[in-house]
Amino acid sequence: MSLLTRNLGQHSTTAVGLGEMPLTIEGKPDLEQAVETIHAALDAGCRHIDTAWAYYESGGEEQTGEKLVRQALESWSGPSDEVLVATKVGHFRNFTDGRPTWDVDGSPANLIRRGKQSAQALGVPSIDLLYFHRPDPKVPYADSIGAMKQLVDEGIARSVGISNASIDQIDIALEILGDDLVAVQNQYSPVYRQTEDTLSYTAEKGLAFVCWSPLGGFRKSKDETLFDPFKQVAQQRSVSYQQVVLAWELSKGRHVFVIPGAHRPATILDSLHAGELQLSTEELTMLG
Repeated sequence: MSLLTRNLGQHSTTAVGLGEMPLTIEGKPDLEQAVETIHAALDAGCRHIDTAWAYYESGGEEQTGEKLVRQALESWSGPSDEVLVATKVGHFRNFTDGRPTWDVDGSPANLIRRGKQSAQALGVPSIDLLYFHRPDPKVPYADSIGAMKQLVDEGIARSVGISNASIDQIDIALEILGDDLVAVQNQYSPVYRQTEDTLSYTAEKGLAFVCWSPLGGFRKSKDETLFDPFKQVAQQRSVSYQQVVLAWELSKGRHVFVIPGAHRPATILDSLHAGELQLSTEELTMLG
């Protein structure tokens, strides 16, 4: 399979990456299937894996997502040095009223400590791309970004991204990080278009825009009827509607990347074909 590649900072990598989260949070598959899913993506040519310090089950062992990525890469027979591995710091898991939830700690000391732990868990001296996972309302944004700059200065990260960021926050990060800031990872999908302003702004600023939950996500209820036009195109094209959704997102600009999740090989192998799907002007107009 010849996959669509794009430039993400200093890396040339596949526009469709693998979002690792479903393989290590609640509802995850067993370890064998998780490794098999990552290997299937890599064997098919995927060279972009996205994980995070906080991808683990609430109450369980921390950093299992990063550790899984390391295990999968070390047991893969292909050229692992070609794979861009991105991770994130600033989030952690806990329980609220007995339910697994997410919380944030964007304090500089925590980000620096977690960044070093991420490098250790991934088994690398320097992380390819390290994101600040989510703004912490308790901490000035510039202070958090200052910690990310320190991680670059110390060689823990080669480049930095920010996630769940507004235009104002992108500007703050650019002022502090300069060329070390290469990507913004925000939620974007047919059921979540509120970040279109940042999608356009990143193009102006020469930054990659990475869509998380590009297929709508699986943790929150959503208006499934918004997928109907995509299903119509998919039926006409004899492909999955997920491929159409991802192709539509990729059509938004050459700076756009998508990181769909998967629980099994077949799912990610289908998603990887999205980069080859060229939607017509009429189809794109209908999809919006």
